Amino acid sequence: TNNMFSWLGTDDRRRKEPEVFQTVSDGLKKLYKTKLLPLEENYKFHEFHSPALEDADFDNKPMVLLVGQYSTGKTSFIRYLLEQDFPGMRIGPEPTTDSFIAVMHGDTEGVIPGNALVVDPKKPFRKLNAFGNAFLNRFVCAQLPNPVLESISVIDTPGILSGEKQRISRGYDFAAVLEWFAERVDRIILLFDAHKLDISDEFSEVIRALKNHEDKIRVVLNKADQIETQQLMRVYGALMWSLGKIVNTPEVIRVYIGSFWSHPLLIPDNRKLFEAEEQDLFKDIQSLPRNAALRKLNDLIKRARLAKVHAYIISSLKKDMPSVFGKENKKKELIASLGDIYKRIEREHQISPGDFPNLKKMQDQLQAQDLHKFQPLKPKLLEAVDDMLAHDIAGLMILVRQEETQLPNPVVKGGAFDGTLDGPFGHGYGEGAGEGIDEAEWVVARDKPYDEIFYTLSPVNGKVTGANAKKEMVKSKLPNTVLGKIWKLADIDKDGMLDDEEFALANHLIKVKLEGHELPSELPEHLVPPSKRKIP
Repeated sequence: TNNMFSWLGTDDRRRKEPEVFQTVSDGLKKLYKTKLLPLEENYKFHEFHSPALEDADFDNKPMVLLVGQYSTGKTSFIRYLLEQDFPGMRIGPEPTTDSFIAVMHGDTEGVIPGNALVVDPKKPFRKLNAFGNAFLNRFVCAQLPNPVLESISVIDTPGILSGEKQRISRGYDFAAVLEWFAERVDRIILLFDAHKLDISDEFSEVIRALKNHEDKIRVVLNKADQIETQQLMRVYGALMWSLGKIVNTPEVIRVYIGSFWSHPLLIPDNRKLFEAEEQDLFKDIQSLPRNAALRKLNDLIKRARLAKVHAYIISSLKKDMPSVFGKENKKKELIASLGDIYKRIEREHQISPGDFPNLKKMQDQLQAQDLHKFQPLKPKLLEAVDDMLAHDIAGLMILVRQEETQLPNPVVKGGAFDGTLDGPFGHGYGEGAGEGIDEAEWVVARDKPYDEIFYTLSPVNGKVTGANAKKEMVKSKLPNTVLGKIWKLADIDKDGMLDDEEFALANHLIKVKLEGHELPSELPEHLVPPSKRKIP
């Protein structure tokens, strides 16, 4: 069958039969269970970093995690995407959403409480029970039949507080829960309020907890219609500056500016900018189902690399523990010198420092552990993971590409995603190359002065040569690449010359470009000169 896919290791060391996987998620599950999980279990990875993965983690729909301070518009943003209320939602300025709400597709509307959610094997939340009742009482799933949710799920999170006192009153480790979600979602959207931009300490801490997941983070500067352009520029600059200090990535995180709710714009000056930004953000969210398999593959690689480093750390601590006397003192000494142990492992195994777990956190966790009971280094377990990274993942990559081509265009549909697709409120409708799209008259004919210029270029048999047309067209000062594209669009019969209509069209396209619009890749129907519309 064509969806069966197998590959052979080039290595002679691989005496085993090659793995055969039906689908990417099937492959990931098998690889995880047979090659990575044994290493994790042997070195207590789950106690230190992250619970074991379950089937639902591999089969689940893409998830979008929304994070932001109080009243930055997280819940309104979800409502805006779905274009309907969801059960359990509350919107308001003071701390309203103090729960995690997983907004998911269901045939009937309803709310499932956290304690029931974590026992459902079909949902990817079982491992959240580790965070205890204080958390589970603040976790629900809102189910509703909504077309957007057929391809993605959205997680709404409690508004992040400013100040110290409320942090303690949560009763569970908020940053740790967010980190758990960050590992499993496909997109993390950080929302900021342009109208009152302040980044509290808890928010900075939360953003730091999302470290290692920068590739999933996008930023929305919301409520941008509430301030004047000059102020907006300042707020945008301040936001980029603050983010730069918290998130240390070489690439700049993409920030989308807009007003993501269905109210009239307070200050409509930047309407065009908001529209373009919204289109970009929607495209990003809509591409999630298409990239879901790749994201899962990526996350598994990240996890495998951390598990390897973790194994080296644990086995190295075990090796230095005395077998009989002086365990407690030696334990204190080893924990204190963990930084040096990191450096040694880094050198011995050529591991990049970015792959190591946070030093301080690791030291804290080791206090509660009996180092004597740790396992020594088992090369076989590490070889299995290396083998997975070196061979199996490459094979799955090919399968990912195959699956992508077979998918029937899996784009998020419904809700706000359909709002501007067709009709006059589509992006750029009636502007630029789209001008005159719904008029009976040929829009180019309005600008008749082109004819006068045409006749000064000594046409022969009603056509001007390329060289003569070029002299006129370069006066626009547009680069040759752009003029070449305009020529290709305007020379409809491809005879290397322009008649009066084609010449007028070329000038019309130059005007479109000079006004700052993009050129179409193919000439739209309404720009084709009426006399040429019979040519197929």
